[in-house]
Amino acid sequence: MNFDLTDIQGNLLRAYAYPHTRYVFLNLRDADKARAFIAAVIPHITNSEIWADKKPPSTLNFALSRTALTALELPLATINSFPVEFLEGMAARATALGDVGDSAPDKWEAMWQGRVDLWMSINALTQVDREQRYAQLVDIVSATEGAEILGYQNGDSLVIDGNPCAKEHFGYSDGYSQPDFYGSHSENTPGDGKINHGGWKDLADGEFILGYANEALELQASPLPETLSKNGSFLVYRKLEQDVKGFRDYVNEWGPRYPGGSEKLMAKFVGRWRDGTPLALSPDSMDATLASDIARNNDFTYADDPEGVRCPIGAHVRRANPRDSIGFRGKLASRRRILRRGIPYGPYVPEGQPVDDQERGIVFMVLNANINRQFEFVQQQWINYGNDFHLGEDSDPLLGNRSNSPGRFVIPGDPAKGEKTFVCSGMQSFVTLRGGDYFFLPSLTALQLLAFGMVDPR
Repeated sequence: MNFDLTDIQGNLLRAYAYPHTRYVFLNLRDADKARAFIAAVIPHITNSEIWADKKPPSTLNFALSRTALTALELPLATINSFPVEFLEGMAARATALGDVGDSAPDKWEAMWQGRVDLWMSINALTQVDREQRYAQLVDIVSATEGAEILGYQNGDSLVIDGNPCAKEHFGYSDGYSQPDFYGSHSENTPGDGKINHGGWKDLADGEFILGYANEALELQASPLPETLSKNGSFLVYRKLEQDVKGFRDYVNEWGPRYPGGSEKLMAKFVGRWRDGTPLALSPDSMDATLASDIARNNDFTYADDPEGVRCPIGAHVRRANPRDSIGFRGKLASRRRILRRGIPYGPYVPEGQPVDDQERGIVFMVLNANINRQFEFVQQQWINYGNDFHLGEDSDPLLGNRSNSPGRFVIPGDPAKGEKTFVCSGMQSFVTLRGGDYFFLPSLTALQLLAFGMVDPR
């Protein structure tokens, strides 16, 4: 697929992998000034053109919530053409998503208790680059008077032993298994697409970008007019606070009970060892060479491990992307893939040191063409429930919400080695949602339509 790379926002076709970010949240003022603000921002938006030499010092991207559509006075027919889950917003869909108890909307941070029109992201090579790009945005806000900044969320790669790294606060290497799709800046990586006759094939671009055919060879129903939606996508933003002390205490309690020890127990929770080595390929030990080899570290299925002896059926990576675990040679899983974007926030606490009260966690974002079929299904059915995996109400060991009652995690034993099934019980929630919403990530053409008031659903 030959996309118009100048029209698609850059964070849709590539994972930037910058060490510093700032997510800025704004509300629009009166419609005329709001349109002037968007017009002033457009020249600074980072598109998907190939970086010929090296990364730019920083990037800027832009997305709108449902309330922004009204603030910009879009025609009612256009607003109503957006999907219902987007129009309702994340807070209204909390029960279905399992965002209850401590993760319920009435417990979210104050900013998320009210209206948030815009999400803008700054990705930067250095903190100085981040501040410079933010100052540029502040100047545009001041000059146009078309928006007000509600607040922002910084994210920074964790620094461990003096080096920035790809780990998150629980200690796992992150970023594996991003979907490859036609036209993206990452293609044909073994394991990152869909299963195809014993190999791998890139997913259809319409799973992630509006205006193109998806895996069912259908055009996703999209907002009207087509020029508004084509080359756009939907973005899910979730601020996830991690209970590092609670997680470490649980591992310290249950690790000595498990025959494989604490390190292997942590690997069983996720389906990968902490260095990224997949259990499916190396069930007994880490393999640094394998973990760093992009041609091998995601090149596996679960066809030869139906009972989850190597990688438990309830492990995080097996839930989030079951591959061929749920039948039909992986075709069902291919309809649920999501592009993940995110970065940790808060200071890293070295292992063995007391965990202080500073907030820390991960900003988790999703890009997909169909919020309900992709993100919401994965979150509801695979993260918070276990029916598709014959696990009943068992939830994801890391992301599952167990605020109403403690949960469990089942680790099948290997009969060939005389191992017995091991069950972890009394598992609390280790992650709490602190706020978020659904946003529409428009193309550069769509931004022009919005800036000049030219959206016409006819």
